[in-house]
Amino acid sequence: MKKVAVYCRVSTYDQEKGLQSQEKALQDYCSNHGFGNLVWYKDKITGSKTDRPAFNKLQKAIFDGKVDTVVVWKLDRLSRSLKDGINILTDWLEKDVRIIATSQQLDFSGAVGQLIASVLFAVAAMERENLRENTKRGIAAARSRGVKLGKRPKLFTKDIVPLLQDGFSIRGVAKKLGKTPQAIYDALKRENVDLDKLREQIRA
Repeated sequence: MKKVAVYCRVSTYDQEKGLQSQEKALQDYCSNHGFGNLVWYKDKITGSKTDRPAFNKLQKAIFDGKVDTVVVWKLDRLSRSLKDGINILTDWLEKDVRIIATSQQLDFSGAVGQLIASVLFAVAAMERENLRENTKRGIAAARSRGVKLGKRPKLFTKDIVPLLQDGFSIRGVAKKLGKTPQAIYDALKRENVDLDKLREQIRA
């Protein structure tokens, strides 16, 4: 019996919530549409590359004729490249694989599905290119006004601990340094500072 493949992808390893939200949406869709015998494929890597561990396994399963339906959250989960995306869809549709993008309410199969999917990928690629061009223009305009661009400086415990020792709360430290409380917690965590132990030392 052929299986329904469910493919999820997020771009980086710090997006576990994004992966979980995709999984839930896809699971709900499959349950509501009577899809059983699911096989899950999950990647945490950029969609600009086709060499992805889970994606490679999915490709092999399709090549071996073990999959007849692929369910994804959005088409760009398969690829963010126009050329690669169209090639992927063309290959799969030629193998009589049905492709469903749940959040976009798209359901592709056969030659007509191949044509529509190609057009959608082209539109998505144009939108990304427009966004890049707008970003470039925005940066150029900011620089022409003398705005300095670059990464925000990191917070370090040498900036935070003295304020805590002076009796400031986390919220107070954040306000003093012009940061959010979460940024303070993240800085302490990054440098392995045990906040509870630090508070005990301050109280002693």
